[in-house]
Amino acid sequence: MANPIRWSIAHWTAVLPVLAIGVLAISWGRSLSASAVIVIAVLLAGAVLAAVHHAEIVAHRVGEPFGSLILAVAVTVIEVALIITLMISGGSKTQSLARDTVFAAVMITCNGILGMSLLAGALRRRVAIFNSEGTGAALATIATIATLSLVLPTFTTSRPGPEFTPPQLAFAAVSSLLLYATFITVQTVRHRDDFLPITTVDGGAGEVIESEDHESPPTNRQTMISLGLLLIALIAVVGNAKSVSPTIERGVAAAGLPQAVVGVIIAILVLTPETFAALKAARRDRMQTSLNLALGSAIASIGLTIPAIAVASLWLPGHLLLGLDPIQMVLLLLTVVVGVLTVVPGRATLMQAGVHLALFAAFIFLATNP
Repeated sequence: MANPIRWSIAHWTAVLPVLAIGVLAISWGRSLSASAVIVIAVLLAGAVLAAVHHAEIVAHRVGEPFGSLILAVAVTVIEVALIITLMISGGSKTQSLARDTVFAAVMITCNGILGMSLLAGALRRRVAIFNSEGTGAALATIATIATLSLVLPTFTTSRPGPEFTPPQLAFAAVSSLLLYATFITVQTVRHRDDFLPITTVDGGAGEVIESEDHESPPTNRQTMISLGLLLIALIAVVGNAKSVSPTIERGVAAAGLPQAVVGVIIAILVLTPETFAALKAARRDRMQTSLNLALGSAIASIGLTIPAIAVASLWLPGHLLLGLDPIQMVLLLLTVVVGVLTVVPGRATLMQAGVHLALFAAFIFLATNP
């Protein structure tokens, strides 16, 4: 979890949510000009970043394991809100939006963020050192949840197409939630040492250490202010997403891009703060922290989003298509195989970083040119 930075009432993370909620009140239910959409989109992105920031402050005050849950739930609320808002307004074109967004989150975290983190670590120490036990557990959880939720719908026969029946969807949702809860318990309680940073000395592994960050928790007043601003930011995100969603969909269609690109945009927007935090940790020689952020974000994205979307599907119009297409399944399989080969040794070089970044580039290219 990224360290919360100290802030004042004049800090941008306090100002932007208030501005975003004010613009929402003014623009709600009105026809928007192009300039108004641009302003709202900028404030929407700022509100997402501010929401994650304030969730981190509250999480830092609460402590583990509940702190990680607060941050994950806040990010998931944003992701689910954007998905549901676009699915409501987009009709049948957005039936696969949840699948595309969750798959994009897996590719971004397991190849994009992971690859950049390994690159930063390898450039700093020639060999990036991390704990294979904890990182391997995270990768195994991602592979299992992704397969149960995104691969199996393509092969089930109870319904035509890549769609679960209600009992199958309920099973996938409960399984995802239980696996996520189990991982959080293992990471924060039973096997916490497997996820702690380790020192590196001349390219070799050293002793396990707790953390180099000893910033004192925020005060009760700061925590309550952040909690209030977090709620304001989440409301602003949901409302402003509804306002700009038609423009986003028209823009993607006008550019001749596949509908799946919308899911990629949502995933990038939601995961931007965690990307910066992971890269910062890698540059400070905290590779395990960096990988925890990358893979933990993927687990939360699948393990919490799929159950939330499953519940929302009870009243969402149309079908919920979760099964991956052949290109996506090939990329997921290759990501898991390469991830295993990267994680097992507990050390990685520029070669492993390059392979993951190549997979990430392939995902972006094929998302726009399937």
